[in-house]
Amino acid sequence: MATASLVPTSKIFPASPKSATWIKTRTGVIVASSQQQQIPRRRVLLLKTAVAIPAILQLKESPISEAREVEVGSYLPPSPSDSSFVLFKAKPSDTPALRAGNVQPYQFVLPPNWKQLRIANILSGNYCQPKCAEPWIEVKFENEKQGKVQVVASPLIRLTNKPNATIEDIGVPEKVIASLGPFVTGNSYDSDELLETSVEKIGDQTYYKYVLETPFALTGSHNLAKATAKGNTVVLFVVSATEKQWQSSQKTLQAILDSFQL
Repeated sequence: MATASLVPTSKIFPASPKSATWIKTRTGVIVASSQQQQIPRRRVLLLKTAVAIPAILQLKESPISEAREVEVGSYLPPSPSDSSFVLFKAKPSDTPALRAGNVQPYQFVLPPNWKQLRIANILSGNYCQPKCAEPWIEVKFENEKQGKVQVVASPLIRLTNKPNATIEDIGVPEKVIASLGPFVTGNSYDSDELLETSVEKIGDQTYYKYVLETPFALTGSHNLAKATAKGNTVVLFVVSATEKQWQSSQKTLQAILDSFQL
């Protein structure tokens, strides 16, 4: 039987020093070429990322109203009833719903050192006016040391099928806040959080007023609210504060709430 033995190729085809050098050099060329091809790809990815991030940030911060990053005292007039406050009177250019005539103009006072906040387009109702099916935020103001306020509007049809219903037609104060409570707290509403209700009449317009203690609310542990209905919309005015803000600014926040009217 014939047998075969394995002989190393290096003995059959010995590599010369020149060929070894050529192999090393060729390998270096291949590696360098591969690296050169990868660099542009990384640059393209980085460029795409650099372009995408600002676009995302700009999308999230797109304003829908004429919110200004300055204190309201620099452009709003003093309140006729109290010169320590300024008066905000909503006008059509302020919100999509006012432009569409879906919300009646409203007004309230603010301390002059508060600032108006921008509202994301999806929360403003801009995409669904004049026939929105869900509540939206009209305007929002804030002072980091005192608290924040916002006007929330809801289609009347969410609370009653009666056209042009008044707030009394919808039901008692407890029934109304049960429907609108989550828009006060920013998450959920529990009837145990309601401390006080009252009814206020200004001219022909009736308002329901609420005092809530909301330890788990996203808006703050203390909330004051005022609701009324006119036309096809229920308007909810919310004044919110953390525990620290409430301790130092309770009277100011109460004055802001009391001033709200259509």
